[in-house]
Amino acid sequence: MKLTIAMLAVCALSFATWVPSPEPVAVAAQPPADPQPDPRAKDAEPLPEAPKLDPKNQLIPLNKQGTYFAEKTPEGKIVRIMVACEVCLREGPLEVFVCKKNTKEHEAVLRVDVDAKLLHAGLLAAGAARGKPTQFVDPKTNEAKYGPATGTKIKVDVHYKKDGKLHTHSGQEWIWNSQTKKPLDTHWVFAGSVEIKDPMNPDAEPYYASNSGEVITISNFTYAMLDVPIEISKDDAALNYEAKTEKIPPLFSKVWLILEPVPEKK
Repeated sequence: MKLTIAMLAVCALSFATWVPSPEPVAVAAQPPADPQPDPRAKDAEPLPEAPKLDPKNQLIPLNKQGTYFAEKTPEGKIVRIMVACEVCLREGPLEVFVCKKNTKEHEAVLRVDVDAKLLHAGLLAAGAARGKPTQFVDPKTNEAKYGPATGTKIKVDVHYKKDGKLHTHSGQEWIWNSQTKKPLDTHWVFAGSVEIKDPMNPDAEPYYASNSGEVITISNFTYAMLDVPIEISKDDAALNYEAKTEKIPPLFSKVWLILEPVPEKK
């Protein structure tokens, strides 16, 4: 099913040309607290100040909550986006790295409470090109055939506090391959998920499928916004990939997830 890009492109253009108001922006705003905090959250680390690649850059707020930003250079180029997430799992097998809140917390390290369609638009504004999700069937023969996800390579970093110290590193370091005893050794690509139309209401806005849980995945999903460009089945992920517990801050800690498109080498 083809993804309708027009609305996202408009969002991306508005992000790229948006000039913020002169009022100061609180870049370390905390996500809204749950009405009844989980008792396990007593050790959770707070969200640190949002980082910049260069002190001269601007952080452009992309939502009212102050939990989603684009980083813009003095020349007006958006170089990356960042969104506040929450640690939802520290140990056990993984199929997903980042899920949408209230979806796949049982198999993801981080959950995000921002519409994945807006993250998609932010990546477009930062210059990323959407590719295609993982294919499991040859469209010409209708026979089973693996086709890797494609799209711009995306550098995925996490910025957070643990034991009172500030850390920034690749998201792969939180994912442990129990067979190789090494972190996840591949990158993510901007597959772009799919949009699903409601057959009972064709005029309704299509549903952006990665909101069902697959925002950034470890095993291959056709609904993934960011997927790995190698074959990792659900069974392989469940057997081989686990959360690297000692690297991850306590449950419910707030973390900046940073997504930066990597330009192709010419």
